[in-house]
Amino acid sequence: MDSFICPMHADIRRADAGKCPKCGMALLPAGTRFALLRHLAGNPTMLAVMFAAMLAAMAALMLALH
Repeated sequence: MDSFICPMHADIRRADAGKCPKCGMALLPAGTRFALLRHLAGNPTMLAVMFAAMLAAMAALMLALH
C-alpha cells in the first residue's frame, strides 16, 4: 500500500517517508495532498476572507505601480 506521495509529482508513491527523487520535496502521507484546499473550499467564510485578501493585495500592488 502506498502511504506517502509527492505533492508535486502524483506518480511518485512510496511505502515509507522520504524525499521525492524528482524534486527533493518531503513526501506527504497519502490523503493530505489537497487537505488544505478541501478545508478552505468547505468553509465559505474562509473563502470570502481569502478572496478579500487577494483583492486587497492586488489593489495595493496596482497603487504601488502607479
